[in-house]
Amino acid sequence: MPSLKDLRNRIASVKATQKITKAMQMVAAAKLRRAQEAAEAARPYAERMEAVLANLASAFEGRDDAPQLLAGTGKDDVHLLLVATAERGLCGGFNSSIAKLARERAKSLIAQGKTVKIVCVGKKGFDSLKRDMGAHIVKTIELRHVKRVAFENADEIGDLVRQMFEEGEFDVCTLFYARFQSVISQVPTAQQLIPAIFGEAAELDAVYEYEPDEAEILEDLLPRNISVQIFRGLLENAASEQGARMSAMDNATRNAGDMINKLTLNYNRQRQAQITKELIEIISGAEAL
Repeated sequence: MPSLKDLRNRIASVKATQKITKAMQMVAAAKLRRAQEAAEAARPYAERMEAVLANLASAFEGRDDAPQLLAGTGKDDVHLLLVATAERGLCGGFNSSIAKLARERAKSLIAQGKTVKIVCVGKKGFDSLKRDMGAHIVKTIELRHVKRVAFENADEIGDLVRQMFEEGEFDVCTLFYARFQSVISQVPTAQQLIPAIFGEAAELDAVYEYEPDEAEILEDLLPRNISVQIFRGLLENAASEQGARMSAMDNATRNAGDMINKLTLNYNRQRQAQITKELIEIISGAEAL
């Protein structure tokens, strides 16, 4: 049984931890608002970009002269998994859920005889995947120095992906991130970037003539769309990370409070028992005299 001094030290230690988790929760709450606004602001642009490209791409359906980023290489032997996670932990299952989805996809592709290459964006994704997927990780990109994600950061990653594709290093590229829904809900998402996959083209109320033609527009927009979708994923990740951290730190603060209450109760009981024992010894000694 721990002594009273041990219990006091443990109570003080848990209280100090509770202060830290409470502070982290408040910081995450402050960052969440900005991150959520940025993620929600990026959604309409990314979705509209996809809608425009879907309408343009419909003109090339079944044609041999379709842009390579749209048509692909014609094979699906080599898959590049772009796994975007956070640089830091203490955010619940946020990082592990993205890594789990990527791991399951990688194992499924390997079982089909495909070649898998992984690019990790974020230190925690690399830490989670290196144990069983280390041989497939070709590059790790850390954004620890970036305080607030900008389009330039996503464009650098997009340039890397486009360069690897032009050099024939993969046939299919898929982006993994967590879509922000709420503080307690972040949905791991897999989005194929190359070859580009769009929803059904929206029905237009008017017939448009493009200047320059569709091919030239696609040649310009398809590379940009890769960076736009990566940027969207990074912003969704930023909001999801803060939401998950806020929820995790709130739970940790509550658990610390429960532990303090139990330790305090145990301390008081043990202290009362020790006082009672000392009184009994004093009374017994007095009676013996």
